[in-house]
Amino acid sequence: MRPRTFTMAEQDEPQNNNQQAQRPDTVSALERGIAVLRCFDEQHRQLTPTELARLTGIPRPTVTRLATTLVTLGFMTQEPGGERFMLGPGVVSLARVFLSGLDVRAVARPRMQALAEAVGGAVYLAVPDGLDMVLIEACRPRSTMLTARLDVGSRAPMANSALGRAYLYALPAPEREALIESLRLARGSDWPSLEGGLRRALDEAARLGYCSSAGEFHREINSVSVPLIGPNGEVMALNCGGPAFVFTEPVLRDSVAPGLIELARVLAADIGGSVPPPRS
Repeated sequence: MRPRTFTMAEQDEPQNNNQQAQRPDTVSALERGIAVLRCFDEQHRQLTPTELARLTGIPRPTVTRLATTLVTLGFMTQEPGGERFMLGPGVVSLARVFLSGLDVRAVARPRMQALAEAVGGAVYLAVPDGLDMVLIEACRPRSTMLTARLDVGSRAPMANSALGRAYLYALPAPEREALIESLRLARGSDWPSLEGGLRRALDEAARLGYCSSAGEFHREINSVSVPLIGPNGEVMALNCGGPAFVFTEPVLRDSVAPGLIELARVLAADIGGSVPPPRS
């Protein structure tokens, strides 16, 4: 997910009264600081002020002040004698607090590992973050290295990953369609090539209870996902898959999907949650 791009009016400081009336419950400076942090991912570990300004749409002088403030607070660091910024240890402590509160991880981990060993594929648990899914648990079989090398904190795009599609399927219809519209706007010219696969996956979930993605997120990686609803109504998704030449459509359908659905049902029973059933 790319950070929110701010309009020219929002970039001006201070905010005028009309803009504050339009967004009375948000703080523009905080939004922009978070947007700077969201620029960093596995492909962008170090960024210059110019790159941060381009990604966020925030003027370079303002983005430099924001980055410097975040360095002071420990959420970012700056290379010695250079201008590149990186995430700092402060984000790790926040992430640790968040992950420690997810009891489902402790319950899920041994069962996820057992499924990974049984089918020879990677098993992931993810939650939504904006227009992406972010992994909060990852298990891989010890017997093979032929698995996707995603780990806790990795992100998957909602539109073309099995994880994102399973999450969308579990949402109430109005919320799902509103989020799909947000995806359409965010993906721009890429959307026509994504919508067909997404709609087919949602129909698949309505018939079978799981969603698939065949090389649409990572090339040559096929996987299936099942939604999992927590005790407080929070929607998560479980995923299992691996190399396409091993995890063919028949293997996913006959071996992986049944095991993943059963895993979701067992976890739902353990945490007091539920698994959305097929609708047709």
